[in-house]
Amino acid sequence: MNHRFVLKQWNSDETDRETVALTQERLALLSDAGRKIGSTLDIGETGRELIDVVVPRFADAAGILVQDRLLAEGEFPVRPTDGSAEVRRVAVGVADDNPEEWQEAFPVDELVVYPAWTPYARCMATGAPVLFTTMDTETAEDIARSWRREVITGLLDHASMLLVPLKARGNVLGFIVFTRKKGSLPFDEHDVTLAEELALRTAVCIDNARLYNRERRTALALQRGLLPAGLPTPLGLDVASRYLPASDLTGVGGDWFDVITLPGYRVALVVGDVMGHGTRAAATMGQLRTAVRTLASLDLTPAEVLYRLDLLAQDLGPAQIATCVYAVYDPVTQVCSIARAGHVPPILLHADGESEIVEMPSGVPLGIGGEPFEMIEITLPDAATLVLCTDGLVESRESDIDAGLEALCESLTGPPRDLERLCDMTLGGLRRGYGRDDIALLVARVRPLGGDEFASWTLPADPRSVREARAHARATLAAWDLSALSETTELLVSELVTNAVQHGRGEVTLRLLRGRTLMCEIADRSAAVPSMRKAAPDDETGRGLQLINLLAHRWGTRQTPEGKIVWCEQRLPG
Repeated sequence: MNHRFVLKQWNSDETDRETVALTQERLALLSDAGRKIGSTLDIGETGRELIDVVVPRFADAAGILVQDRLLAEGEFPVRPTDGSAEVRRVAVGVADDNPEEWQEAFPVDELVVYPAWTPYARCMATGAPVLFTTMDTETAEDIARSWRREVITGLLDHASMLLVPLKARGNVLGFIVFTRKKGSLPFDEHDVTLAEELALRTAVCIDNARLYNRERRTALALQRGLLPAGLPTPLGLDVASRYLPASDLTGVGGDWFDVITLPGYRVALVVGDVMGHGTRAAATMGQLRTAVRTLASLDLTPAEVLYRLDLLAQDLGPAQIATCVYAVYDPVTQVCSIARAGHVPPILLHADGESEIVEMPSGVPLGIGGEPFEMIEITLPDAATLVLCTDGLVESRESDIDAGLEALCESLTGPPRDLERLCDMTLGGLRRGYGRDDIALLVARVRPLGGDEFASWTLPADPRSVREARAHARATLAAWDLSALSETTELLVSELVTNAVQHGRGEVTLRLLRGRTLMCEIADRSAAVPSMRKAAPDDETGRGLQLINLLAHRWGTRQTPEGKIVWCEQRLPG
């Protein structure tokens, strides 16, 4: 046998020199195994590393088989009642110059179910080595027949085979098959001891990889459940986002972003950052993101949302500190209301390619408390882009946040670019040197509403305005090719305008918006919010909101600085 050593059995007459040489050979193999096996947290790569160490130095051929469920789920399966062993071959190595026969007989990544009578299943069941000093022809034929692969008979007949279990933390993960071909010195008890040492080291590395993969799968499932699966398409805005965790091991962190649709086709843009990394930060992030979505449904101002979110963060514990920026954009007025809690300020990229940092109060991080949050309102120009990010994009060891913000502004400056490309170029230009922290990036570009998306009328507080409102609605839906909704819409408009004229104050504003649904809004200058009640049989009023509730897909009210808006939605045809 060329290029490999043979561990010889001691005899009483062996010299001390032979004993020392044998010990040195054994220690050299174990030393190489310690250095080369387990360099990654990948089960397949760990198996290949063992193969590279033992073939051809210890065996002419070797294979590693691991329980299939460990690879797929990281969990130990219940042992089959028939005593069979279900494993998957993760690595095979052959010392021959022409290994085609071995590859045909024992392909890598093959799912194998060994019957209980086979030595492979016995090795798994007992957790003890199985040694065939010389495999007899009958056993080789039985194994070949069970797999209907005649080539196996020629490979195993009169070969020496050693099966060693992969055991770690009290569990059998699989086993290793060592084979010496016919004519080679067969395995002996000293080889068994060495093989068990190799298997033990390999098993610990495989189990570490299993535990890591299970934790990573759990963390990624958590992250997928906490971050938005897909962003909505807001009316009047184009949006794009990116998320990059700082940890390549778990792939999760405490940064998040969100796009939340609000009544009137307004939209909330949110970016937040929980202090820390890993699963705990991701869990806290999930709590805060859920709270933000709940608060957004109450139609609070950005400052009020952050105030209540701060109270929640204080209840989570003193170590749960986070920052957040919350913006609400109205596509009709193009006004954006923004508040932030210790977060990186937004950047506004104008249509001409110039960029600027939005000047606004910083606020204190969530969880600290003691100070109110302030809100600003800015009008976003046509085709302007609002950029929200976490500090992982603009802070590094070499520079502070201010320098990072300037660098970000510089990278954004230039001719208009597609939002997806803008995100990629921003991360590609600034990611280098900024890899210590997670990164969340959310960009939103203003798209002015077209004539087939928005219509508005101001009507006097007069009962005759009801007829005028119906006429406006009917004509608009005909122009929008939505005449199928005309009858229902006219009825809804009649009820809402009538209520506004009778119970509201000042002029009445009717707005129709077309997006994923048809939105109808009626605004007046009274802060009194209507509520649905059950009318008695002899009541002459009180049924209007019940009718709206019956006909509309959804309806609701919201306060405005001037009074209130009552709105209702209808699904579009088809």
